[in-house]
Amino acid sequence: MYSAIKIGGFAFSIAACILISLYIIHETDYDNTYPDGDRIYRVVGSFNDKGTIRKGTSFQAPLSKVIQADLPEIEQAGRLLPNALFYGAGSNQVTTENSPVSIHEEGFTYMDQELMDILQLPMIAGERKEALKDPYSLVITKSKAAKYFAGKNPIGKIIYLNGNKAAPYTVKGVIEDFPSTSHLNAFNFLLTLKGVEFYPGEQENWGATNYPIYLKLKKGTNSQQFEKKLTQHVRNKYWIPNLEESGNIRAVQVWGSITLALQPINQIHLYSSDIEDYKQIQQGDIKFVWLFGGIAGFILLIACINFINLSTAKSANRAKEVGLRKVVGSYRKSLIVQFLTESILYSALSFTVGLLLAWLFLPLFNMLAGKDLTFPWMQWQLLPILFVSALIVGLFAGIYPSFYLSGFRPITVLKGQISRGSKNPILRNGLVIFQFVTSIMLIIGTLIINGQMNFILNKKIGFDKDQVIILHGTNTLGDQIKTLKEELQKLPEVKSASVSDYLPVRMEGVKRNGNSFWKEGKTKEDAAASGQFWGIDENYIPTLGMKLVEGRNFSKDLATDSQSVIINQKLAKDLGLKNPIGARITNGNVFTVIGVVADFNFESLKDEMNGLCMALGNSPTMLSIKVNSQDMTSTMQAISAVWKKFSPDQAIRYTFLDEGYANMYADVKRTGNIFTSFAVLAIFIACLGLFGLAAFTTEQRTKEIGIRKVLGASINGIVQLLSKDFIRLVFVAIVIASPIAWWAMNKWLEDFAYKIEIQWWVFAIAGMTAIIIALITVSFQAIKAAVANPTKSLRSE
Repeated sequence: MYSAIKIGGFAFSIAACILISLYIIHETDYDNTYPDGDRIYRVVGSFNDKGTIRKGTSFQAPLSKVIQADLPEIEQAGRLLPNALFYGAGSNQVTTENSPVSIHEEGFTYMDQELMDILQLPMIAGERKEALKDPYSLVITKSKAAKYFAGKNPIGKIIYLNGNKAAPYTVKGVIEDFPSTSHLNAFNFLLTLKGVEFYPGEQENWGATNYPIYLKLKKGTNSQQFEKKLTQHVRNKYWIPNLEESGNIRAVQVWGSITLALQPINQIHLYSSDIEDYKQIQQGDIKFVWLFGGIAGFILLIACINFINLSTAKSANRAKEVGLRKVVGSYRKSLIVQFLTESILYSALSFTVGLLLAWLFLPLFNMLAGKDLTFPWMQWQLLPILFVSALIVGLFAGIYPSFYLSGFRPITVLKGQISRGSKNPILRNGLVIFQFVTSIMLIIGTLIINGQMNFILNKKIGFDKDQVIILHGTNTLGDQIKTLKEELQKLPEVKSASVSDYLPVRMEGVKRNGNSFWKEGKTKEDAAASGQFWGIDENYIPTLGMKLVEGRNFSKDLATDSQSVIINQKLAKDLGLKNPIGARITNGNVFTVIGVVADFNFESLKDEMNGLCMALGNSPTMLSIKVNSQDMTSTMQAISAVWKKFSPDQAIRYTFLDEGYANMYADVKRTGNIFTSFAVLAIFIACLGLFGLAAFTTEQRTKEIGIRKVLGASINGIVQLLSKDFIRLVFVAIVIASPIAWWAMNKWLEDFAYKIEIQWWVFAIAGMTAIIIALITVSFQAIKAAVANPTKSLRSE
């Protein structure tokens, strides 16, 4: 039994460590395959916004070109544009010249030819240096080439986006699929930026910021020293002169304080959680890596503690062995080697079992972590790493018991005076306390994370996300989208419908932007109020269940509403509008405020509420449908039938708004699931050790229990006698774990602008859970001993 507990606890902890190691290796291996990757950086700007440091990667269209021309340290500079706000980026309906079928595809981004050269993307077909050099040129990945041009040479083939045959894209190159460990792995279609202007003068505009910039430094350039030069040069030569010309003093002050930094390309994935971008780029978080690593370390430590506890507890049983070995000539050194060898053998057996467990549990772990990890059976490093790890863990776990057991004095042992396994429990008790401190902290973390998750998903967010269906890809219908909306509104199951790709959740294809707003006539002296500027229709507010607190909604019958806006309470406050209805505001164009909506969260609850301005506009890639039917199957059949009338060659695609909202917090949900899983595992391993200790203690006190029963002790009294010492240790663990967990979870909650308060009952539930689990574990052995026939234990007396 003791061997099974040692090996079982080790095996489960090693399986957890192997799985987490695979995760950590995968996360830390991002963007390490680019040639000259040590010289490739992304430009990040930061400034102090009223005490908050804000970071971003979006810069003006001409910046990349001018810094490459001006600064000799830069070998090349290029831009990426993944922002779905712009036509072509994000997702599109794809058709080829030989097929009328329209297929939805995600993973579109604009890219400069220079960025292709910087990254040295591996080409399968075409010439890299020519791939994005011409207007309307396109590079696709190997998998998409196989999908659309199987058995054919894709070079020179035509692709149409969203049925727009006036702007055909020509395939000029095929690249290998981005590896899973690339922050660009979401992209399968690279559109050229050559000849692109999204509005007149856009490529020379120093007021709009939309482009992430990557650059490659020349060999020998010190990146930290160059950051200072880059910041000063861009500020003094471009930002300040261009803004001074506009007369906007406040903007000059802001841009004059921005600092530029160079982020190494292999740090983009893990070190960008505090950087604002358009979220089309795959991101991780170094905090999750540390969190996972810490949990793995604690679980392995708990298993090692079990080994140490059980080895020292059973020391009395091996005391005579040690004494006899010493009498017949064994040195202490050889005994230490013997016990360490036993420990290493236990470790080796545990690693073998743990490896198999890790392989079996990998699919479940992938589901928890949101990854697609594979087991590296074919990598030569696997066996040497496992062998060395088994050796290290075996030595670590066995070093104290080896020195402890080999230290017995023969004369004392052979006189029968050694029973230290049961009489010297100070270290053992300390280790049990450590095990339960860790377990209780994980339980508290699980309760708080799940509480925060429930708070987010059930918080009143200012709009109605239930029973709202989002139709995607409606921009291919052109002017027919209005007719589609009218036809859908005739269905009895449909309450209302609205055309807009600005939605209050982050999901595929949803647009975002950034604007500055002022009261009319105050652009030069007042600080700008930042916010979103959304194009919506007159049905948007009722479809999404938003509340008008002042003024009125848009009306399609009033021509003046084309120059009117509805703002949220936050923007009204930021602009200092005490009576907003009728006020005139500007973001370059002047609008009249006709309504104010109650604030609603359209970004993550990790962030503060932002300002919002809504105007009548055409943003047609999505159509929101509010339904009033509980039979969603028949409702979708009715909607699909209407869709087929308008677009028979394009499959209907839809999502639900509430699902999109829940997906915004998938990382939080994953954290909660991981905490729960590993908390259960930690408690299980801790209880294995407690079970073993309880069994040994009971064994040591068998005769005592027999005598007590003969003298009239009750079963209940004996159970209490055997259990109280262990339960006392759990109480000590609760006292130690609670303040540490409170501090750690407060730090975690700091990432959320809207969060729960940590309540006292969380610690009470965690403590009671630990006590009950420990009590059940110990009581099993205690009751077994208490109900045993005392004559059996006293027969030899």
